[in-house]
Amino acid sequence: MRTLLPSLLLPLLLGASLPTGQSTGPRIHFEQVVYDYGTIAFGSDGRCSFAFTNTGDAPLIIHQFQSSCGCLVPYWDREPVAPGASGNVRLLYDTRRVGPFRKSATLTTNDPERPQIVLSIRGVVLPMDTTHERGTNGQ
Repeated sequence: MRTLLPSLLLPLLLGASLPTGQSTGPRIHFEQVVYDYGTIAFGSDGRCSFAFTNTGDAPLIIHQFQSSCGCLVPYWDREPVAPGASGNVRLLYDTRRVGPFRKSATLTTNDPERPQIVLSIRGVVLPMDTTHERGTNGQ
């Protein structure tokens, strides 16, 4: 009984010493998770950006940002994002690939409610305009 009583009381005592206000931790909130390029020219600028805000009460850390293929390159700032602050993650699509596309990249953070978020891009790359690639003498 002597050993049983302390083992039963210890969790109660530890629980009583925890703060009453619950911490929510970091929370990532995106305005949009899909970027639509629409119809774009071959070789055009394939950059896009996804803005987010840390709506939590602890610094948000992006651990990893991984794309679904080699034609999509992810970029992000490695510094933690303070509570209430905003940031951006960026993707670069290789627009030398003709035709429709749908690609995604997975963002991994320390947000306990949404540790992984999939961001997507879509659009259509037009074929290269060969009339402008030739010289004036038809070569």
